[in-house]
Amino acid sequence: MRALVFHPTVPRYLATRALGRFSRRAYWSALSPLSLRELPEPRLPGPEWIKVRTRLGGICGSDLHLLRLDTSPYASAFTSFPFVPGHENVGTAVEVGSAVREVEPGQRVVVEPVLPCATRGIGPCRFCARGDYHLCERTTEGTLAPGLLMGACRDTGGSWGEFFVAHRSQVFPVPGSVSDANALLVEPMASALHPLLRHPPQDDHTVLVIGGGIIGQLVVAALRAMQSRARVILLAKYPFQAEMGRRLGADHTVLVGPGDRYYEEVAELTGGRLIRPMLGRRVLLGGGADWVAECTGTERALDDALRLARPGGTVIPLGLPAIPRTVDWTPLWLKELQVRGSYTYAVETWGGKRRTLEIVLDWMASGQVEVGFLVTHTFPLEQFPKAFQVAMAKAETAAFKVAFAFGSGPP
Repeated sequence: MRALVFHPTVPRYLATRALGRFSRRAYWSALSPLSLRELPEPRLPGPEWIKVRTRLGGICGSDLHLLRLDTSPYASAFTSFPFVPGHENVGTAVEVGSAVREVEPGQRVVVEPVLPCATRGIGPCRFCARGDYHLCERTTEGTLAPGLLMGACRDTGGSWGEFFVAHRSQVFPVPGSVSDANALLVEPMASALHPLLRHPPQDDHTVLVIGGGIIGQLVVAALRAMQSRARVILLAKYPFQAEMGRRLGADHTVLVGPGDRYYEEVAELTGGRLIRPMLGRRVLLGGGADWVAECTGTERALDDALRLARPGGTVIPLGLPAIPRTVDWTPLWLKELQVRGSYTYAVETWGGKRRTLEIVLDWMASGQVEVGFLVTHTFPLEQFPKAFQVAMAKAETAAFKVAFAFGSGPP
């Protein structure tokens, strides 16, 4: 089968980091850790496993950080190389183990990529036992190689390959009314929904979403699917992102520009005023958002999130800031902000106890959520350089979600 394989070595890592300063093409060149290979199809690891033929494999923002080699080495302790990247997925079950009853060959499925105790053939740790399997303590143990997620574990494969395998506990059949494009966004929308369910903003709150990319758009869509009446302000980099945010339910959109001129709009919308320090950007006083989602992972956006939250407000970093060196943490203590981490999805309380992906799939099946139009570009796997160029050049391409199509996805 064809697959993109990520296998960093010290020489490749150093060469790619150095060349990447001059051209982003270095991140997928012949010298980079990423290569297109022919691999044997994966075998079922056991009777509770399912082999999936990929229909669409999404390119996530975290995948782009991986390619640019700007992620923290922290997570490498939970990773096994070489691996096939790709955790956003929709596919077709082509082989099921003898103990699988929930899925039949030929069914379309989406796979929840986290690899907790249940996938590893071991008894539940304390977090898995209470439904917080995203916090599993045993992601380096059991019958699988280390890996937090499918797409970062050498034993499972990932959606940047033609086939991968998944444990029965990870697999959700896709209703016939849900398109492939919608199904591909089940996993990222679940990531956007999880912090909203764990730390829900109130109806009288102002929510500031920083970042007009796919996760920022899905935070807006999830809020409206929850029927939240909170006022939503989307801080976007490009006009096409602002337009999409309004379409999905944002009340106000603000375009980010150089300097801190956009702070003036946020101050006006939240009833605050700006005062000037000796150096640096202005300080917001007497206003700010009650609930802030930072969805880009950049140092500047995280700095904005702290500065533009109201005193006592909640800040959720969703954009994977790795090692921010230019963030001024003063607002964190001066305003006693509540900074809440958010990682993937779990068992939530929403109409009973349900998994986050189940909630999103039900919304899509009922027609309550339609976000498939956010899948703006698809490419065959062989055109991976072009796919990455489009995903990294949003100003020119107006891309939201870029994906690899394996012969059965949308054009």
